[in-house]
Amino acid sequence: MGTEHSKNEGRRSMVFLRKGPKLPAWEDALLAGREPKSLLKRGLRYVSLSLIMKGMTSTPDFLWGLPEVQKLNLSRNHLVMIPPSLGKLDRLVVLNLGGNCLKCLPKEIGLLRNLKVLFVNMNCLKEVPAELSLCRKLEVLSLSHNCISQLPLSFTDLTSLRKLNLSNNRFVQIPLCIFALRSLDFLHLGSNKLENIAESIQYLVNLQIFIVENNNIRSLPRSLCYLSTLELLNVDYNAIQTLPDDLYLLRRLCRIAWNPMDKGLHIAHNPLSRPLPEVVEGGLDVLFNYLREKKEHN
Repeated sequence: MGTEHSKNEGRRSMVFLRKGPKLPAWEDALLAGREPKSLLKRGLRYVSLSLIMKGMTSTPDFLWGLPEVQKLNLSRNHLVMIPPSLGKLDRLVVLNLGGNCLKCLPKEIGLLRNLKVLFVNMNCLKEVPAELSLCRKLEVLSLSHNCISQLPLSFTDLTSLRKLNLSNNRFVQIPLCIFALRSLDFLHLGSNKLENIAESIQYLVNLQIFIVENNNIRSLPRSLCYLSTLELLNVDYNAIQTLPDDLYLLRRLCRIAWNPMDKGLHIAHNPLSRPLPEVVEGGLDVLFNYLREKKEHN
């Protein structure tokens, strides 16, 4: 009877242990005496390490001893800073720091000369280090949902940058350095405090997607109409009353779009002067014909 009781108690203990909180993968590996390198995953393209949603408030020291890592995901934690040791991971191609509590980035980020993709969205950044411009291979950069109001002029050196997301920040105007980024095909500046779009927008000759919804823009510059590659223009929720007569030159805009994911012209929720609201309801062809005829009569 005593033996049977002991067995039952043992089973209950085992069940209790199984139901206890599980250690994060990296802590589990280290406590088991395994090499930190065992956490790395070797895919067809990259050597990667993911420490997503581990509840971390600081980065584990072993991380900086893994120089072979090329893709690092530290997103959705509670990190308040990234140490200068980040510069040791100079083979990084993809770095995801999104969804943390970062107030700044270390200047050593400029040592990541192979970096192509960087996500620092949903943090508490107020500024971006000028040294980031040393990452000349950078192609994709997301700084959305921060508190940034300006960019360093050195950003003009990011000549490989193709996709830039600056939405949900505090920009009052489009930073001048952006107009030097001639490779940009995607630019998102929605939910800022923009009051205008500078004529210099015409220099972004490869721009395909341009989003400036939910700002305070009152009019569109004529030079915007010369971006012949533009396929999606979203100016929803602004203060636009009139449209430039040359807007019909944007021939790659295929429709008046209502779904945020659709390509075309998004122009809802603006105080358009009459007869523009009725013309827009007729569709893009009707709008373009109206603007063309209006220009011919002027």
